[in-house]
Amino acid sequence: MAHPGLGYDNRTGRGPGRVVRTMSALVPGVRRVWRQATPYADAWHARNVETIDRPGRRWIVLGDSMSQGIGASAYDAGWVGQLAGRLAADGHDLQIINLSATGACVTDVLEQQLPALERLGVRDDDLVTVMVGSNDLFGGRMRRAALPGAYSRLVESVPARSLVATLPQPSGPARAANVFVEAADSSGRIVMVDLRVTGPSSWRGRLAADYFHPNDAGYAAIAAAFEPTVRQVLDRLTDG
Repeated sequence: MAHPGLGYDNRTGRGPGRVVRTMSALVPGVRRVWRQATPYADAWHARNVETIDRPGRRWIVLGDSMSQGIGASAYDAGWVGQLAGRLAADGHDLQIINLSATGACVTDVLEQQLPALERLGVRDDDLVTVMVGSNDLFGGRMRRAALPGAYSRLVESVPARSLVATLPQPSGPARAANVFVEAADSSGRIVMVDLRVTGPSSWRGRLAADYFHPNDAGYAAIAAAFEPTVRQVLDRLTDG
């Protein structure tokens, strides 16, 4: 059940798509990884409920299965949990509220996750990170075509100075979407995390059994890609 302060339970309301259903029936690794979706959503929601009223700086996570940690050995062994551990070791004890959802597209961030964040109330010292778009790229021709326009809305709708990741995939829709991230970063509207530059150069040995989501090592690489920019923003928030 969703927390009344969130009105949201880390689910899009949609089940797996046709490709995932077909592959789950044929490939045990896909089926095994997909089975993480419900328990990981429940675990993050339970943690959100525990965290929502705690004092301290909050880290609000927006996105899809990559921020849920699907493919990792535990829900908090994804990039969010690993980076939180690194930051805590240096005194940044952040209160994580993870609003991501497996299967989420950009429109789900706009229509579900951002309204949940608005119900919580955005604080000046919140750290907000956004990584989304892979499901749009692999979700069929119409979603791919709509991706750049959705990204233009995304960078204008997230809280000011949110950290927004670029799409590293070398495709036309991804490149067109990244133009809006670059422009919003240049204007100071958001802070860009450029995964085209900082992301892993190879996924060998870093993929889960479905050969799509990262494993713990892959998520460590994503945490490393976000870490320098996250630390810079935290330093500015602390100094400010």
